[in-house]
Amino acid sequence: MKKNTAKVLIVDDEVAQRCLLNSILTNWGWLCVEADDGETAVEEVRRSPFDLVLMDVIMTNMNGLEALRKIRAINPAIPVVMLTGNSLVPTAVEAIKLGAHDYLVKPVDAARLRRTAEMAMSHRQNEEILLEPHGGQPFDEAGRILGSSPPMQALWEMIIQVAPTEATVLISGDSGTGKELVASALHYRSLRKDGPFVKVNCAALAENLLESELFGHEKGAFTGADRRREGCFVQAQHGTLFLDEIGETTPAMQAKLLRVLQEHELLRVGGQDLISVDVRVLTATNRDLEKEVQEGRFREDLYYRLNVVTLEVPSLRERAGDIPLLADFFLRRCSKRNKRRVKGITPTCMDVLNRYLWPGNVRELENAIERGVILTKGEYLDVESLPLSIQRWLSMNRKDDVGPEGTLRSAELQLIVKTLIATGGNKSEAARRLQITRKTLLNKLRKYGLDSGMS
Repeated sequence: MKKNTAKVLIVDDEVAQRCLLNSILTNWGWLCVEADDGETAVEEVRRSPFDLVLMDVIMTNMNGLEALRKIRAINPAIPVVMLTGNSLVPTAVEAIKLGAHDYLVKPVDAARLRRTAEMAMSHRQNEEILLEPHGGQPFDEAGRILGSSPPMQALWEMIIQVAPTEATVLISGDSGTGKELVASALHYRSLRKDGPFVKVNCAALAENLLESELFGHEKGAFTGADRRREGCFVQAQHGTLFLDEIGETTPAMQAKLLRVLQEHELLRVGGQDLISVDVRVLTATNRDLEKEVQEGRFREDLYYRLNVVTLEVPSLRERAGDIPLLADFFLRRCSKRNKRRVKGITPTCMDVLNRYLWPGNVRELENAIERGVILTKGEYLDVESLPLSIQRWLSMNRKDDVGPEGTLRSAELQLIVKTLIATGGNKSEAARRLQITRKTLLNKLRKYGLDSGMS
């Protein structure tokens, strides 16, 4: 059992049953909230965290099994115990398959109810998410990127359709959304899956180094070139080359890339012999390349060459329904990697994860979970183990509920976050759009506890 008073949601369409359970649990010192149908229960779970849900199966408006599905989608950390007036085995099996902790037949014996409830709150059931054989990446058993939200389902359908083709694909999305995962999924579901998958971050290298990295160089081509080196295009022969942050390349480099894509051949730096290459190119950017073309910073002909198909990766806020699934996956992976025995996430902590704005997207969520796993002193990740930036946001967000000053602070925060997301985390551009100086923006980010959340 937890140190604090347990908060339990009692769901039953019979007033007498709710009153009976409320009386028993209140006598144990637990805090009770009542809901008279499944729809109300789901809304209560959306609004606030619970340590346990006791729910009848047969109800009007929405039955218990459907409500269980929706509650598990919102917050899988909340244990749910199903209650029913009969002992039909198929119903019990279905409830357990959907993630219920247990199944009790009414009238419920108080002693058994307490044992079941306390066990449910101390041993949360986890969904099976395999860390292998996908190299510890957030993929499910079928090799799909984790996420059941509508935006991710639509993205996955596009990946399935485009992957077997030879089309160049431009992957767009905010920083930290998982564009590299999309590129990986495209490669491993393509006809080139048995070939190499080579990744290059175009923003990480100066122009001369990037040219050598991509095209290779001959011995003596420049100071320090003591031997011939094959570039990434050749290394990716008969496979896939992923060029991340393509929007950061210079016009000169863009011209060289265009030539390789058009002619399927290249010259090493300092070389004279043309080398034929058979490579599928995938690119990614958090910039608006169409706008970059209009403003003369990106070649229009290269843009159309790369933009045969565009896949847009949704921000974490656009796929907020996937937060519990991702958080649980990262918890397992980080616990294994750091040799910690963290069993799960408390309902209150999961509620905070669901409500936080995540300007740094999936990458920020992963970093927050890893920090929590390392610093938590118990078996379950709680709010106190989350990064200080999230705790400051939570503290500030609670103040927003009272008075006009809080409302103003909340409005300012929302505007800043939306602008940062729209600019892909570019603080200078965000400050320009907000019509404030970059220094003022940085001060506001520190005030709202978001200074560590943006890249």
